[in-house]
Amino acid sequence: MNGLKNHCNHIIAFSLLFLTLLCGLITFKPFSPFQYYTRNVTSTSQKDALGLALAEASTENKAVIIAMVNKAFVEGDDKSMLDLFLDSFWHGENTRGLVDNLLLVNVDQASYERCKFLRLHCYKLETDGVKFDKEEVYMSDEFIKMMWRRTLFLGQVLRRGYNFIFTDADVLWLRNPFPRLSFNKNIDLQISTDRFNGDQWSQTNPINTGFFMIRSNKNTIQLFDLWYERKDKSTGQKEQDVLNGMLHGGVFKKLGLRVRFLDTLYFSGFCQDSKDIRAVTTVHANCCRTISAKITDLSAVIDDWKRFKRSAVNETSTFGNLKHEACAHSWGK
Repeated sequence: MNGLKNHCNHIIAFSLLFLTLLCGLITFKPFSPFQYYTRNVTSTSQKDALGLALAEASTENKAVIIAMVNKAFVEGDDKSMLDLFLDSFWHGENTRGLVDNLLLVNVDQASYERCKFLRLHCYKLETDGVKFDKEEVYMSDEFIKMMWRRTLFLGQVLRRGYNFIFTDADVLWLRNPFPRLSFNKNIDLQISTDRFNGDQWSQTNPINTGFFMIRSNKNTIQLFDLWYERKDKSTGQKEQDVLNGMLHGGVFKKLGLRVRFLDTLYFSGFCQDSKDIRAVTTVHANCCRTISAKITDLSAVIDDWKRFKRSAVNETSTFGNLKHEACAHSWGK
């Protein structure tokens, strides 16, 4: 009898233990990294795509490098324009790390897919009713539309509090440009020129919007708002011409903007070459009409740069005889 009683007590005790463990399993939440991963996904998915792209590409103090490309810039028989652009960061002096802060804005699916394949920071810019998926020849209607879409986008970046360098993808970065740029907080805009007149503060310098550094503040945001507002009143003009008109029309002065114009000795271009290879920082394929011509002549610049890098110290201080013949001939097409 006692044996049966003990047996029953054991069954009851075991049952209570089982129920206790079962309740514990129901209420206990074991540690799992996926808990936190899920929470992160939920929180980040609430942010917009542009905000995420900017946050990932920018520095801690909200500074970023921005370039914009379409399908024509990522395709090519041998090298594409994007390939050359990225090659310059690889072969340049103290430029490789800058790619970490480069945001590539893609205006079509093909360029976006290429960007993602290259594992860059990418953002796909949607434009309702417009496809920028082919080469937009300089000053064509579609080219002008794309430039205005770019202006609108960059104004949105300023509104988010980001300072940035905008660079065309036909600009070679042969050296880190930051030592040649001013970090004076009183300077709102530093912009490249087609031809430099020797005075970095002179408004008679012809500006080029293919490379500039700008601070985000109320004045620069208002500048971009006023700039874009003139789009529909400037038929046949590219956005650069309109901005130049605003500069000479007193808009910059009214806004209290301080502008520095960049010397082509350092921020060179095909309109006015820098002859000093020891000083040049960037080279822009401006004064050129087609992408194929830009690729040909920029490839010659890269080759010359490589030769300079391989040469003995003090062996040469000038570029070779770069005539940019393909670009010169592009205007006849």
